[in-house]
Amino acid sequence: ADVIFMRITTSSTDMVRTEAARKEIFNTIEEYTKLNSSVSDEFKNAASSLKNPDTFADFIASTLLVNYKNKQLILECLNPTKRLDKLLTLMTEELDILKCEFDIHAKVRKRIDENQRDYFLREQAKIISQELGEDYDECEEYRVNIKNAKLPAEVEAKLLKEVAKLEKTPYASSESSVIRNYIDTCMALPWNKSTKERVDIAEAQKILDHDHCGLEKIKKRILEYLAVRQLSEKPGNQIICLIGPPGTGKTSIAASIAKSLNRKYARVSLGGIKDEADIRGHRKTYVGAMPGRIIEAIGRAKVCNPLIVLDEIDKISKTLNGDPAAALLEVLDPEQNSFFRDHFIELPFDLSECMFIATANSYDGIPKPLLDRMEIIELSSYTRSEKHAIAELHFIPKQIKRHGLTKRQLKIDDSAIYDIIDYYTREAGVRELERVFASLCRKAAKAIVSGECTSLSVTSDNLTEILGRHLFTPDKLDESNEIGVVNGLAYTSVGGDLLKIEVSILPGSGKIELTGSLGDVMKESARLGISYLRSKYELFGIDRDFYKNNDIHIHVPEGAVPKDGPSAGVTILTALTSALTGIPVRREIAMTGEISLHGKVLPIGGLREKTLAAYVGGITEIFIPEKNRPNLEDIASEVLENVTFTFCEKVEDVLKKSLVSSPYIKADATINLTDLSGEDHNDTTATIIPGSVTHHSTSDSVTARQS
Repeated sequence: ADVIFMRITTSSTDMVRTEAARKEIFNTIEEYTKLNSSVSDEFKNAASSLKNPDTFADFIASTLLVNYKNKQLILECLNPTKRLDKLLTLMTEELDILKCEFDIHAKVRKRIDENQRDYFLREQAKIISQELGEDYDECEEYRVNIKNAKLPAEVEAKLLKEVAKLEKTPYASSESSVIRNYIDTCMALPWNKSTKERVDIAEAQKILDHDHCGLEKIKKRILEYLAVRQLSEKPGNQIICLIGPPGTGKTSIAASIAKSLNRKYARVSLGGIKDEADIRGHRKTYVGAMPGRIIEAIGRAKVCNPLIVLDEIDKISKTLNGDPAAALLEVLDPEQNSFFRDHFIELPFDLSECMFIATANSYDGIPKPLLDRMEIIELSSYTRSEKHAIAELHFIPKQIKRHGLTKRQLKIDDSAIYDIIDYYTREAGVRELERVFASLCRKAAKAIVSGECTSLSVTSDNLTEILGRHLFTPDKLDESNEIGVVNGLAYTSVGGDLLKIEVSILPGSGKIELTGSLGDVMKESARLGISYLRSKYELFGIDRDFYKNNDIHIHVPEGAVPKDGPSAGVTILTALTSALTGIPVRREIAMTGEISLHGKVLPIGGLREKTLAAYVGGITEIFIPEKNRPNLEDIASEVLENVTFTFCEKVEDVLKKSLVSSPYIKADATINLTDLSGEDHNDTTATIIPGSVTHHSTSDSVTARQS
């Protein structure tokens, strides 16, 4: 074998570094000794007697270094100074590892000691209790409580079985805490506790009328429920779904219903729920398991027959974790909820005595199987008079008290309240209205505290000085009758809206331009109107090829707001007819309704909100489909008293009354019209003038007083 000899010369500087490294290594050995008692004094004395750095490094490495690879690194380093530096680095690394191991060992030891301490203390407590004659037994106490609770037989048997399991389980084990949590949760549920329901209709109506203005449909429905309760002990599960725009009082009316029925009230917010376990609960074998929101709400109510509000039921999401809406089917189905099983409780709980009221903003987000199990009551937007009553009776006194004021310090007259409704809010509900009154109270408080005045009286004259410029301006009628401009009506999330539709006929090559952020349905309505006019061009005296020789531009302001819906057909057709015939449209009218290809006027929705918008905008006559006549009872009384309603079955009824002069040029067009299918249609229209209903026909005339 070959042998390599290497001569290494050390300088005085190397000697100094070598001595410094030796001292540092000895310091590290001392730290080793604190953590590892196996390092003896003999080892330290032997190491200090070695003066040769090579021998010293080999001796220390062979004893203290644990990893053989680190020992090999020391052997491969031939320079004494570098060898000691390398040894010091490796010893420091292993010392850090040893410190970490020691810290972990100390924490584990401490935890074990604490568990043992708890165990010994509890055993001592039992012995002391026995010596004092106070033989305390946790499991026995559970058994006594279960027997005294008079639970259903199946529930009692299950809990006693869990107590027997707890008795055999070590106290400090995790399983023991799971069993205790399960027993405590089940014992906290009101298996047989209920409140006596109020069936006094007069008292219930008094409470509902005091808490809420309007909402007559809901009040009527609750009073009907109470009447049935007086006649029948078990009228069946009542599941009501309140659908309406935000801020219309869906959740608050549910609280008033609970108060009127003398039921406990519990609210479950479903907005954003995407896990089925939120409804049914988690299996108790999972870490952090808990009951679902339905059982949790009953536990909060502490009775088995509360009124539970399922808020925002249309905001439930469906993900890979399951479908919460499907889990709600068992909760809301009267045929299933008598034996509802929560995954955590694992016992049947009777939900048939609960009264469920769901709330939603629209039908769109509610699954059809779930919708089928609920009775729908729609909440429409509030009228000006209803908002005024709500502000006067509820919001103003509430905000004055909340801001530390008195009625003498802040006075708001009726004209100012109406101006706030018209010019500072635009909503279907009343949330923003309450915020405006809160703002008035803050401004009054500041003025009084700063010494500017002792009281503040708000009128329509000084309202802009206090709240600033008007935020909204109600739509106004045009000053004159215009060609190709018609007042339409639309239903939005904040109520009704007056929607002008404009049509312009331009020389061109037959292009149809649709602007105003129109949706697919409104675009189809525009095409329907053009097709209808093409089929009736002779009756209107317009060019047969008007759609080829001209460009037709249809625009609906405001352009930045998306618009869609099946109710603009008659409005677009009237505007097209006016633009093509050159006959102006009456400025004081508005209309709503969809059309068919053969000119029938089809029914629409949201009539209450649309007519309110027309009334506020100064409209005096509204054209609506004949099939919407039954919806007349939903229209606000103030609108019925001030607006004339004309019912239409065919577009001829609309065109002859909405345009300044009849667009038909044939002599018999005003009496008998024959469409392409060859059917004859009598000229039959119905008009409601303020306070009465009048029906006009070619054969007779009938007048009936509007109730």
